[in-house]
Amino acid sequence: MGTLDWTVVCGYFFVMVAIGVWSKRRVSNTADFFTAGGRMPWWLSGISHHMSGYSAVMFVGFAGEAYRYGLTVYVWWALTIGVGVGIGAWLLAPRWNRLRTKYNVASPLEYLARRYNVPTQQVIAWSGSLLKVVDIAAKWAAVSLLLKGFAGVPVEWGIILIGAVTMVYSVIGGLWADALTDFGQFIIQAVAGLAMFGAVINYFGGLSWMWDMWDKLPAANSEPLAGPYTMTFFLALFLIKTLEYNGGMWNLAQRYMAAPDGSAARRSAMLSSALWLVWPLVLFLPMWAAPLIVPGIANPDNAYVAMGQAMLPAGIVGLVLAGFFSHTMAMVSSDANVISAVITRDMLPKIWKGADRLSEKAKLTGARLTTFLFITASMLIAIGTNGTGVVIKIVVDVVAATVGVIGIPLILGLLPWFRRSGPAAALSSVLLGLGVWATLFISSKNGVTVTKEQLVAWPIVVSTVTYIAVGLLRPERTTARDELIDALEADPEDETETRAVPVD
Repeated sequence: MGTLDWTVVCGYFFVMVAIGVWSKRRVSNTADFFTAGGRMPWWLSGISHHMSGYSAVMFVGFAGEAYRYGLTVYVWWALTIGVGVGIGAWLLAPRWNRLRTKYNVASPLEYLARRYNVPTQQVIAWSGSLLKVVDIAAKWAAVSLLLKGFAGVPVEWGIILIGAVTMVYSVIGGLWADALTDFGQFIIQAVAGLAMFGAVINYFGGLSWMWDMWDKLPAANSEPLAGPYTMTFFLALFLIKTLEYNGGMWNLAQRYMAAPDGSAARRSAMLSSALWLVWPLVLFLPMWAAPLIVPGIANPDNAYVAMGQAMLPAGIVGLVLAGFFSHTMAMVSSDANVISAVITRDMLPKIWKGADRLSEKAKLTGARLTTFLFITASMLIAIGTNGTGVVIKIVVDVVAATVGVIGIPLILGLLPWFRRSGPAAALSSVLLGLGVWATLFISSKNGVTVTKEQLVAWPIVVSTVTYIAVGLLRPERTTARDELIDALEADPEDETETRAVPVD
């Protein structure tokens, strides 16, 4: 990277911090900090939902898989998310919004206390929060590896640099800062991605490379499912991603809650779905052609870095690197915000009864403090791993395999078809699903052959079957739970009247 590249990167960081400072004036209470007060335009909510759904892992782990196996990474990753979010646009996005408008819910887990009970809420809150810390550590590792590849910055300093900037605007501006920086990052990533796409067009001399290249690549690279990615893996991941991107990843539920009403939340989900189906193609096409441009890369995780160094002029390299930062910072800031909401609204009041008596100003200070501590903890874990061997392993083997399990009672509990499933069904589905994953994961570390599809598929299958079966065999349907589920069917006539979520 030259001086011009560093100027672009520094300018990007300055703009992100400036947006955070500007957003501070829009935050006067915890509702503004966590859900933007329900005033976020649907298009901004949709773009923020999209940007918060992936990080620099795409340009490290997933880019490496695209280099190795070709088309399949789009099919089992981006396609499953795009279709899943499209389904959720009609089934789930409006329901998340109605939790806020009808029950004053500001955390995605807040409704669980009534839908099930407090112990179920706490199990999901604690297990999900611990998982998120590890997940974000992998994201820091991924983006720091890119910074090291482009600029030679040591991994530790890369994590500190990017983490500090993210921390400033997340702590100051809350969800408004997250969403507005997401929009700015979306524009930057669009320019950076199109720059790489245009460089590949120039290299091959025309758009025909998009279909001509497949004849020059290994035959398996054009297969929808290749390598370790089988139909079983695809189907399991489709279920996981549908749950994850419709609220199982808590920060994405916040985007729907922040929209003005249920119909606006639906439109934001449809926009995010369309972006997921189209934009990853622009990013992956250069990576599918990469074996023809930079062949023989020893570590395919460095493929995007190698492409950038080979194809892009001064200044544009810095822009592409800023694009990498944008995805990770978008995901981390949104995760930090939702974890702060979960701790402040769901966990702390159950640990310390005095939390409910705090003033609104004190609660807002507490929200900012927990955001700061979450980002700090994830950075320390990332620095401890030094970025070695954690990216695709954590994201697929740990996060993808467990986030769906935690999301089963959270997502299915919103739907009327599962009103018979109560606390017993929710707790048993989470504990059994996590138990199956832990057994498979530990076995794989002790010489037992465990395939990627088994590690991803079995936990979510066991969790889903358990949730449904226990609900049928031991129904725990109550009037209060029925009222909650029925209330989510339509937008309220008067959204200014809200009521607190009672607890069984």
